[in-house]
Amino acid sequence: MAERIERDFLGEVKVPAEALYGAQTARAVENFPISGLRAHPALVWAIGTIKQAAAQAHLGAAELPEELAKAISQASAEVAAGKHNDHFVVDVYQAGAGTSFNMNANEVIANRANEILGQPRGAYKPVHPNDHVNMGQSTNDLFPTAMRLAGLLLWKELDEAIARLAKAFEEKAEEFDGIIKSGRTHLQDAVPIRLGQEFGAYAAAIAKCRARICRACQELQELGLGGSAVGTGLNASPAYRKNVIEELRRLAGFDLRGADNYIELMQNTDAFVEVSGALRSLALNLLRICGDLRLLGSGPMTGLAEIELPAVQPGSSIMPGKVNPVMAEMMAMVSFQVIGNDAAIAMACQAGQLELNVMMPVMAHNLLGSMTILTNSLRALSERCIRGLTANEERCRQYAERSLGLVTALSPRLGYHQAALIAKEALATGKSIRQLVLEKGLLSPEELERLLSPQSLTEPGVPE
Repeated sequence: MAERIERDFLGEVKVPAEALYGAQTARAVENFPISGLRAHPALVWAIGTIKQAAAQAHLGAAELPEELAKAISQASAEVAAGKHNDHFVVDVYQAGAGTSFNMNANEVIANRANEILGQPRGAYKPVHPNDHVNMGQSTNDLFPTAMRLAGLLLWKELDEAIARLAKAFEEKAEEFDGIIKSGRTHLQDAVPIRLGQEFGAYAAAIAKCRARICRACQELQELGLGGSAVGTGLNASPAYRKNVIEELRRLAGFDLRGADNYIELMQNTDAFVEVSGALRSLALNLLRICGDLRLLGSGPMTGLAEIELPAVQPGSSIMPGKVNPVMAEMMAMVSFQVIGNDAAIAMACQAGQLELNVMMPVMAHNLLGSMTILTNSLRALSERCIRGLTANEERCRQYAERSLGLVTALSPRLGYHQAALIAKEALATGKSIRQLVLEKGLLSPEELERLLSPQSLTEPGVPE
């Protein structure tokens, strides 16, 4: 592979001749051969957008010659559009604070800007990575800003996917509203419930998670860009600080604002913890709901079999005809990963020291990763599982009629003790609650029918 020689204050570095990146990126590649994982595309978009906004802000403040500003802006826009993703080669586990990633971007944009101006790669004239592309910036204010923008970008798609899942559950709630079944608490018989009510509760839980994530993501709109190294704004002019937020708002399309306290925002990464915590809450609800779906769909001959999940692939390499709840299983595994990512983010947050939290790269990797896998998995769950599942109405009715929980509706008339004896005898003899009550003459057939009507059993109030 052809190479070029570049120099930094540590000495000479060999760089692939065709690379848009330069010496500092090449050093990072050598230093961090850790995971083979690269920056999330949303983070690359974010840093390209920030660099474009910075160049425009400096131009507006008369701090950067128009020719250089336009070349940097064009190169940055190309980065934001994903045209140079192959040149972002730094591992996600890298130097603290994201310096390696920032310099990767600075070098790519500088080399591309110089190409636009007719210069070769590696010359860094007239555009220099630090002096011009990074003007008025520090990794310390740029990287968390990039994290925030990337999070906002992914939130749009995630929010749509959550809304779609809630809608799918709502539609099933309406479809199944007339199907009565046995409720279960402690995995034991409980009072009846309608299958539609169960699915309506799932829809409500997902909607609450969506609202929680929305509230958390609003905090990502506060930016510390312009704080430079420690939040004091050294080397960032007042005109630039004002202009860059306005340019970012225009380019990114979000309702962005400058920090109330730049130093606090430099030290503190709890906005990312809040978003991740909201994602964890969604993951926990998904685990619970998908566990229910697997239980309700268990069988088909020896389980509950109250619902049937869509058959999307064969379930066994040895048992012919077997079909597994694979979409619910996939969702559970995604949820485990999101919860693990949240733990890593929490540990990284508390590791901040004095004026900076240097653990941001691992926070970015885990937060953006969680948002991505949740978005993709929720789409798949909605379309390939929830929308296609069906109810076994007859099985639900049979369980409801045999449930010992039915006796609860009779307790106000018979008394708790008498009702408990009926339940005990039903379990011992295999007779139904209805049969025993009629045999013992405790209630008339008309009274029993009225007390055990599906509507009265599944709505508030005391059956009469």
